[in-house]
Amino acid sequence: MRIKKPVIGILAFFIVLLTMPLGHAAMILMEKAFGHQYIYQAAIILGIVGAFLLVWGVFSTNDNRATFLGLFAGLFIWTGWIEFAFVYYANRFGVEPLMSGGEIVTKPEYLIMPSSVGFWAIMMIYFSFGTKTGCRFFNWIQKRIRVSKTIDFKPPHKNVAMTTFMELVFLLWTFYLVLLFVYDENFIGEKHFVAYLVAFGSLLWSLYLFVKLIRISKMAYAIRYAIPTVIIFWNFVEILGRWEIFAEIWVEPAKYWFEMLITTIVFVILLIIFSLEKKRATH
Repeated sequence: MRIKKPVIGILAFFIVLLTMPLGHAAMILMEKAFGHQYIYQAAIILGIVGAFLLVWGVFSTNDNRATFLGLFAGLFIWTGWIEFAFVYYANRFGVEPLMSGGEIVTKPEYLIMPSSVGFWAIMMIYFSFGTKTGCRFFNWIQKRIRVSKTIDFKPPHKNVAMTTFMELVFLLWTFYLVLLFVYDENFIGEKHFVAYLVAFGSLLWSLYLFVKLIRISKMAYAIRYAIPTVIIFWNFVEILGRWEIFAEIWVEPAKYWFEMLITTIVFVILLIIFSLEKKRATH
């Protein structure tokens, strides 16, 4: 029996959701496994693997395969080339972590990440005024300011892998910046009313997106729609962890190895179910 909605949307949500803690854990395990001597070489290789997956996805004619290749390409490149670039320069220039109660609450690499906000703003200007992306958020902006009536936008050829890749990377970047500015006492602070607004606003926003997600019947589209749904929901998870409502097991994967193992097994099972459904759909 073929899997139908809303099960496809739910599966897509949990597959993407489980990539979040596994991605965090992979970065920390890489730091511990390779040590400082080889960690950056390993990060470069991880990014190269991600680039290879992206190129593979670009030339793939199967939407499901291209979507997954774009998803994992984004995860590998974000972790290998972006996050570890911040790690490298934070360590190189001796940036100290933010401490509270004798514990690290913000690592050095995340303290310097907000400095990229100017580049983020440039990208936002480009996507808002310079191109047609297909993203509903940018479409909404362009419609409201009526820019499409004055500029002849020509959307690029449909490229599922690249679209998935860019969506993941840009959303991760955007909401890292949101959370880091919220946590910064010089701007807002984690106990400020705005922090609660971001946390529970993200929860409500993700629930709204989830309702739309479970109406989707195509697997590839469900995965792509699950990316913003999950990343916005993850804001809520991250802030709860910051408030010490629960233990962030992905921050200490070696300590919580059993929980991370279960998470990995569930993730693999969901991928297998999705893969089997893809094969049924082609027959």
